Amino acid sequence: MTPAPRRRPAGAAPPAPARAAAVRVLERVERDAAWADLALEAELGRRRLAPRDAALATELVFGTLRWQRYLDWILAPHSRRRLAALDPRVRVVLRVSAYQLAFLERVPPFAAVNDAVSLARGRPGVAGYVNAVLRALARRGPREREPAPPRDPLEALATRCSCPTWLAARWVERWGAVEAEALMRALCERPPLTLRANTLRTTREALGARLAAEEGLAWRPTTWAPEGLVVGPGGAPGAWRAFAEGAFAVQDEASMLVGHLLAPRAGETVADVCAAPGTKTTHLAQLMEDRGRVLALDPAPARLARVREAAARLGTASVEALDGTVEALAPRFREACDAVLVDAPCSNLGVLRRNPEVKWRRQPADLAASARGQGRILAAAAAMVRPGGRLVYATCSLEPEENAEVAGAFLAAHPGFHPDPPAAFPLPLDADGVLRCLPHRHGTDGFTAVRFRRA
Repeated sequence: MTPAPRRRPAGAAPPAPARAAAVRVLERVERDAAWADLALEAELGRRRLAPRDAALATELVFGTLRWQRYLDWILAPHSRRRLAALDPRVRVVLRVSAYQLAFLERVPPFAAVNDAVSLARGRPGVAGYVNAVLRALARRGPREREPAPPRDPLEALATRCSCPTWLAARWVERWGAVEAEALMRALCERPPLTLRANTLRTTREALGARLAAEEGLAWRPTTWAPEGLVVGPGGAPGAWRAFAEGAFAVQDEASMLVGHLLAPRAGETVADVCAAPGTKTTHLAQLMEDRGRVLALDPAPARLARVREAAARLGTASVEALDGTVEALAPRFREACDAVLVDAPCSNLGVLRRNPEVKWRRQPADLAASARGQGRILAAAAAMVRPGGRLVYATCSLEPEENAEVAGAFLAAHPGFHPDPPAAFPLPLDADGVLRCLPHRHGTDGFTAVRFRRA
């Protein structure tokens, strides 16, 4: 049985900066629908936390969002008020503290609870309420914290795996309960820190050795992508000298495989029509040995600036950033490209371990809306492909509406294109020639991609 946390005496120190930062970020996510990664980046920049505190704040923000439904479930029996009816700040404080109690064994319960009480002060009775709820939760051992599960098996599964019921239902229907549970749990895990060695300047092995020497990082090669490596644990990659010198980009292995599926070659003209923030764009230039032309299209000037920054840092001079939508710019490059990548905006349901707030915002109707936009982008991009050229359609989604159905509609409307899976590929493709990266099977983000060729 876990001992009850001690009370903080009057006049005690303010809450730990990591917890204060995490609560502030999560409150912005809750109140303003802010993106967690951007809100965290801004908050850490404002507070200038020590690396250890920044790491804890990051863990609290993303861990709390990944396990949000589960946390609400274990909190509910100890609260006389419905959590959904609470002020957002109070709800966030409770969730952050419950996450520490349930998942972070190295955090003393009294520290989590006392800081929560300090962070909840401001309204009469709120600090006492938070203290009572969390002390009650902390008194229970790990096996006692889970209340009786919902009677409906699907609701019980979705609750334990911290997933919206509608999404759990889709995955159970498609893959069965056992594999759906494995997928949901994988999407609640901390993702690895995966880097793409910039082979224009170094090798994977040399980069790994450098990071081991300069940053004290352990590393291993990725399983399928030849230029990828997994590193850690460690600090923020943007603070490493190797990053400033353009030796690597932060990129998941599934994302790297999309570039390999397009297979750009030196001297070709290639387009990335949804380019920001430039991670795949610069990878294409790297695969082409920075010889040729890489057109990077994006309609948002601020996001396009990130493409230019990435290209400059990595030394990819072949990248040309173009401001505008593919629908507007495609006529300028009609049949001018040897290969075109459509990394389409999507539901992001395959990258929930990195963007966990997404699963609490998406609704089933969003899939059809995404598919309509994806179809328009893919059709416009197809006009840029020369005869005999290649076209890759990719999403960070696993949903058929955004993948198979979009691809099928495209082929029906464009008989000059046909599926063109490579004869050999590092990660085995599905029987239908589709690249499907699954977090619970491959340890990567969830991605789906297919290659077409124009006759």
